[in-house]
Amino acid sequence: MEYVRLGRTGLKVSRICLGMMTYGSRDWRDWVLDEQAATPIVRRAVEQGITFFDTADMYSVGGSEEITGRLLRSLFNHRDDYVLATKVFFPVGDGPNDRGLSRKHIMTSIDRSLRRLGTDHVDLYQVHRWDRETPIEETMEALHDVVRAGKARYIGASTMYAWQFAKAQFTAEKHGWTKFVSMQPQYNLTYREEEREMLPFCLDSGVGVIPWSPLARGVLARGRAAESVRARTDQMMARLSNDEDFAVADVVADVAKARDTSPARVALAWLLSKPAVTAPIIGASRQSHIDDAAAAVDLELTAAEIAALEAPYRPHAVIGH
Repeated sequence: MEYVRLGRTGLKVSRICLGMMTYGSRDWRDWVLDEQAATPIVRRAVEQGITFFDTADMYSVGGSEEITGRLLRSLFNHRDDYVLATKVFFPVGDGPNDRGLSRKHIMTSIDRSLRRLGTDHVDLYQVHRWDRETPIEETMEALHDVVRAGKARYIGASTMYAWQFAKAQFTAEKHGWTKFVSMQPQYNLTYREEEREMLPFCLDSGVGVIPWSPLARGVLARGRAAESVRARTDQMMARLSNDEDFAVADVVADVAKARDTSPARVALAWLLSKPAVTAPIIGASRQSHIDDAAAAVDLELTAAEIAALEAPYRPHAVIGH
């Protein structure tokens, strides 16, 4: 496993981040694994040198944070041995203030997340989406206060337009508040719209990029034969499983066959070859998924292979924002 700085910070993270959304309660999503099933998978991640873990308060309505906290405490000797990230924005209750990026919700949410995680701080506290109802000044000052209180070491953002991210960064800099050090966009071989503005902005400003859905929810790993509980039930799959996307997956499979490796490794190696990318966030429901991700770190694609992988892409409508 390789370890690199997150953006321009001094924080070192593994080049693969394990996304913990997969672990929690099936009452939330049919494809979620319980703690017993998750344990050997997360243990394998630790054995492979993964030290970066990402969750969110809304995953299994807090259940993912609880499992994440218990597993990491049991698998690592010291809290400083791993990098823990969580997120805030989406509803975690029925009340009008149980969502968004208001000062009230942020301050309440960080305390609840820390209790569920069983720790006194997270290393990276991220806004899950842009809040169109809350002034950005209110959000950035609240996040700054979370950092000043020692409850988070750094702050990050996820899935928004580049102009929104730039506005947040400008607002923080203008007032002397803590700026975002990372961006978590949707980015993979079937969805490359962030290459237009967000990735160049992050690269220019020294922001670390930790993409989610690096395998397009399994399409790049399984191709046209993709079939799983998540594929049948995840609404996003319908927007990531058209003929154009499968054409990309076909090329991934061809490159993998020529290299005598798996399509998942090829798709992840492509992401890892991008200068802006720090660490893709993988989901893993089997130990083999961990092994594929770890092996991708050492897989160097040629310029010709990268060109072939990128050639079938067609522009998409922006989704997820």
